[in-house]
Amino acid sequence: MSDETRPARTAAVIPAAGRGVRLGPGAPKALRALNGTPMLIHAVRAMAASRAVSLVVVVAPPDGAGEVKNLLDTHALPERTDYLVVPGGQTRQDSVRLGLEALPDAITTVLVHDAARPLVPVDTVDAVIEAVRDGALAVVPALPLADTVKQVQPGEKGEPEPVVATPERSLLRAVQTPQGFERDTLVRAHATVRDNVTDDASMVEQLGLQVVVVPGHEEAFKVTRPLDLVLAEAVLARRRANDGF
Repeated sequence: MSDETRPARTAAVIPAAGRGVRLGPGAPKALRALNGTPMLIHAVRAMAASRAVSLVVVVAPPDGAGEVKNLLDTHALPERTDYLVVPGGQTRQDSVRLGLEALPDAITTVLVHDAARPLVPVDTVDAVIEAVRDGALAVVPALPLADTVKQVQPGEKGEPEPVVATPERSLLRAVQTPQGFERDTLVRAHATVRDNVTDDASMVEQLGLQVVVVPGHEEAFKVTRPLDLVLAEAVLARRRANDGF
């Protein structure tokens, strides 16, 4: 079958090997309970909610792959989606690369999603996939900023920092996940870029390729601090009340 006639297939890679120190001591962030269910399970379900996603690859802590696999096996997940657990690396970048290496050849579109964004709506996931399938090499969901942003000269912790610039807020976006990629582009980025970057789209930018933005969603926020857990619980409570979720 030629590349032109091969059906597009999408996989989601979820790096979940981090410890999440900003949430405090205890289990890794991805395994923290949200409404009684680990955040990782919510994130996997969010990816699998898209009918376009045929495979979810969870990249687990190097010494915790068995635990994560057992976790997936004990929770109800959509039957139409396959799941795979692979051990992660020392950095997020290493973990995503290991997830990419585990993908079958038939996958043409790859999503990379933060396990700490457990509540992203399926419409956002589908919008990212559609943009890639329409020809974009890299796609990120993002929101306009509500606050004015200041660029500062970094100083010692707790000390006043001088402002050096005020960027034009209308030109800035707060980036979320899942980020979507044409597979070969993302593989090339991971093979080429050695800097430790904060997101995969930045790696594609370093190749000199265009990254495009689609509208994000306020419920796709990242659970990083204890207050974020409270907000996430409130979102789930509202969903249960409105949709029986």
